Amino acid sequence: MTVNTPPSLMIRDVHIADRPRERLIRQGAESLSNQELLAILLRTGTKQESVLHLANRVLGFFEQIQELKNATMEEMMTVKGIGQAKAVQLLAAVELGKRLSQQKTNEKFTIRSPKDAATYLMPEMASLTQEHFVTLFLNVKNQILHKQTIFIGSLNASIVHPREIFREAVKRSAASIICAHNHPSGNPSPSTEDIDVTKRLMEAGRLMGIELLDHVIIGDHQFISLKEKGYM
Repeated sequence: MTVNTPPSLMIRDVHIADRPRERLIRQGAESLSNQELLAILLRTGTKQESVLHLANRVLGFFEQIQELKNATMEEMMTVKGIGQAKAVQLLAAVELGKRLSQQKTNEKFTIRSPKDAATYLMPEMASLTQEHFVTLFLNVKNQILHKQTIFIGSLNASIVHPREIFREAVKRSAASIICAHNHPSGNPSPSTEDIDVTKRLMEAGRLMGIELLDHVIIGDHQFISLKEKGYM
């Protein structure tokens, strides 16, 4: 539910039952819209507009709520009505959310299928604006021991060095690995480079006795498994 208020209408003019904080207390945080949650974080509006209207403009500026994950203080302060103090509040809330999410993913997570790997990685990787090449290091039960970003930038067979990945695999006593990278375009279809990199890593894994189980490409909330597609 989004509470639509004219810019001139202050939060005190909203019926008490419809105010975000009161609704959260009464109905729980999950019942609030993104606008209302932001309004609680911002606490106050400006002399010209309510905090609900200000929250709505923040959402309008970033287009998708996921974009707040990578927003800088300077970007937030570009929004009229967001000064340094409010930008700090939002950044702190975003960072806390990231850490809570990371804590959850750091628990032993078992990979049973390409979908499991995608589910584990997608919340972080789907909204990235640059390509990130990530490796999951697994134990003999296919539980994640460690996740590491190997490099950031366009995928190229000459850049992805198997020695870096398998050195880390040996260090972590990994039985196998899963590699993944994102396509900022949103289209997860593999390129020739993607396939070449995968074959190179498969060969290195065979020599090291550490199997490359899959190479997953993350797009806009969709993914492709190179193993399922027959490239491995």
